[in-house]
Amino acid sequence: MGKAKTKTKKNKTKAPGGTSVRTASQSRRPVYGDQSRRMSSITRKLHFQLIRRKLGIYILSDLILFALSSIAFLLGIEYCQFSSIHALKNTSRYLTSGSGGRRILYIIADRSGNVLLSRDVTDYLIIAGAVVCCILVLQLLGILLSYIGENKKIRRTLRPINEIALKADELSRLSFTEDKYQVLEDAIEHIEPGENDAQRLSFQDSDLMGVEAAINNLLVRMRDTYRQQARFVNDASHELRTPIAVIQGYANMLDRWGKEDEKILDESITAIRNEADHMNHLVEQLLFLARGDSGKTAVTLEETDLTAMMQEVYEESFMIDEDHPYRFHAPDEPLVMQADAALLKQAVRILIDNAAKYTKSGDEILLECGRTETGDAYIQVQDTGIGMEEADVQQMFERFYRSDEVRSYQGTGLGLSIAKWIVDKHKGHFEVLSRTSLGTRIRIVLPVIPAE
Repeated sequence: MGKAKTKTKKNKTKAPGGTSVRTASQSRRPVYGDQSRRMSSITRKLHFQLIRRKLGIYILSDLILFALSSIAFLLGIEYCQFSSIHALKNTSRYLTSGSGGRRILYIIADRSGNVLLSRDVTDYLIIAGAVVCCILVLQLLGILLSYIGENKKIRRTLRPINEIALKADELSRLSFTEDKYQVLEDAIEHIEPGENDAQRLSFQDSDLMGVEAAINNLLVRMRDTYRQQARFVNDASHELRTPIAVIQGYANMLDRWGKEDEKILDESITAIRNEADHMNHLVEQLLFLARGDSGKTAVTLEETDLTAMMQEVYEESFMIDEDHPYRFHAPDEPLVMQADAALLKQAVRILIDNAAKYTKSGDEILLECGRTETGDAYIQVQDTGIGMEEADVQQMFERFYRSDEVRSYQGTGLGLSIAKWIVDKHKGHFEVLSRTSLGTRIRIVLPVIPAE
């Protein structure tokens, strides 16, 4: 009796009203039985649907077999009687009953109603029907014999779903005691912010393993985000430090000697203006990426003709850049799709600016648009500039990345990152082909979204 009382105390607790309630461990036990019965019911439904589908296919195929064999038999009768089927073009054929309705006759008559052929086909139809029925019976036996194997196959297919359902139900019914919550609270309090991957939660409790894995995965993602933000801030600070230092240096030089020396004055004003423009351009790019990351940059998809857009960019390039000849290959038909024309134009201008920057004066820059073999639209910019190494191609879209070869050229390292953000928002991708000293071809491939 003492053991029984102890067991009762473990399995039951007192509710505030004095009634006996089940604990989490006891309330979970019936759930598995209910879940198993539920999965068995789903299995039966799926199996019955499969059987009905098979049975329908078998019956339809047997009826078609019966009809085709009967038609072939009747055509054989005609051929044996008249040696030609084409000779009976202007005749009518039909089945009718004979001998008091107990026999079936096949009749061929001409237009005047004269009977050319009358043949009793009752025996054949009975035999053909019996054969088809035997085939159907064998098919039904096959369904019955495969019942167990198919049932196991369906259960095996549904087993992962069943396990997920059981785990989800177990988690939804999981009831932690006060000490479990205390373990969670203590472990989370001792986590320090930072990027130390060694800081992982370990509860040393089998009941909390799922929670432990979920929190550790969340910590990994948070630390990755922290690293990206820290790198972004460091790179932005480095890029802003240079123009600020230049402006500060020229301002000091103006303060010392530029008030009376016009040459120093003009040089300082030009340098300060250039660095201010560079810094303004950098800040605009940073704001664009920041708004994009926060979801504040709206992408408005409208019916856009990419050929017309590229024609505008081509004509603008002539006016903006007089140092390079441009050539544009346009498709024969318009490339109309749903896109944000302003953003796409911005991405193309970034590619063209880079092509002009890294291509010698007088060398040609080729613009092109069209359709790929799969029907997608593409926009392409090709130059004969300095090109890139394969390692640089892999990193060219990273923010602030600049290879050693291009550090002598003015730039922020953010243009291609902005272009990639725009292309990603259009569900597109880049295809880059580059060789050092030969040039670079960058293609934007966009899946065509039909206009609504």
